[in-house]
Amino acid sequence: MEFCPTCGNMLLYQLPQLGHPARFTCPTCPYVCNIESQVKIKRHVRLVKKTLDPIFTKEDRRNFQETKESCPTCNHDKAGFIQVQTRSADEPMTIFYECRKCEFTWREG
Repeated sequence: MEFCPTCGNMLLYQLPQLGHPARFTCPTCPYVCNIESQVKIKRHVRLVKKTLDPIFTKEDRRNFQETKESCPTCNHDKAGFIQVQTRSADEPMTIFYECRKCEFTWREG
């Protein structure tokens, strides 16, 4: 919604016709505001991906407790695991697993 800077009334939209572009007009005074028909891009911003730090370092993963859990990719039967509280306190903990053979990581919960 646009308002007239002269009298404060709400401006009306007029379709382009007879050589004039689309515009806003004031119903009570002679104020007219032409609308540009093209969008101009002022500058291009190149987006750069952030580097993500690992949640667990290799040293942390070596210290995971070991359990008999089958790896979904290589079916190896040993994996390291750690439990982390990732949500609110009344939610169950998330268990992160890492295969001891192929180092594939997955989670449950």
